[in-house]
Amino acid sequence: MKRVLLFLATNLAVMVVLGITVNILGVNRFLSAQGINLPMLLAFAAVIGFGGAFISLLMSKWVAKMSTGARVIERPSNQTEAWLLDTVRRQAKQAGIAMPEVAIYDSPDVNAFATGPSKNNSLVAVSTGLLHAMRQDEAEAVLAHEVSHIANGDMVTLTLIQGVVNTFVIAIARVVGYAVDRFFSGNSDEEYQGPGIAYYITSIVCEIVFGILASTIVMWFSRQREYRADAGGARLAGRDKMVAALERLRQIHEPSHLPNQVAALGINGGMSKFGKLFLSHPPLEERIAALRNAA
Repeated sequence: MKRVLLFLATNLAVMVVLGITVNILGVNRFLSAQGINLPMLLAFAAVIGFGGAFISLLMSKWVAKMSTGARVIERPSNQTEAWLLDTVRRQAKQAGIAMPEVAIYDSPDVNAFATGPSKNNSLVAVSTGLLHAMRQDEAEAVLAHEVSHIANGDMVTLTLIQGVVNTFVIAIARVVGYAVDRFFSGNSDEEYQGPGIAYYITSIVCEIVFGILASTIVMWFSRQREYRADAGGARLAGRDKMVAALERLRQIHEPSHLPNQVAALGINGGMSKFGKLFLSHPPLEERIAALRNAA
């Protein structure tokens, strides 16, 4: 219940901030008697689309900690925590990034994730399930995979792609809504009287439908970055260890139970009910084959 309330409160806060921003900038007045002002509509869509994506990025570490209950290791209390800190510190130095925060979260899910607003302000978290289910060399490869995500700048790049996608979805949905509203109002040759119910219903429906279709673009990029992170993990920890870690995940073969906010950032993305186009991670068999076939 706490996680659901946190999710709702975070999204409400983002909506309030964006609402105030578009009001201050005046870009929410893109509909007038003359019709639709496309430049102003694009500005409105960009503020909402990129604003939401970047606010989520800036809050990503805090949200990830709160939603998973992750505990950051300040001072190691046992050998496992000391090993985690030493391994991530060594890999971060190899990758040329600042030392990320390292955290453990309680979950039977065999998973780990990386997040944060920049390469030098990041978080790597592992589940207790992963620490119990994997050998140390396999866990080392998983950590290397997550450190590679950070070194590749994947969080920022994904945010930019999400911002572009959001912008076009919001803008096109409102253009279609405007066209449908003009059609049903029957006054296409007269001055526009302002949005009616057809505009709002059509815009909402189109935003949902276009958003689902556009998510395939984001998921495609997410799958490509997994291949790159696997290759980076192989460079930092060794290809045999990376293959062994993915093989272990395939043997366990359990879906990811990470919260939606960080699900795409985990080593194990789980399965999709809607086919490969909506998978955030490639099938483990394909990731293993790509590593084995790499020069």
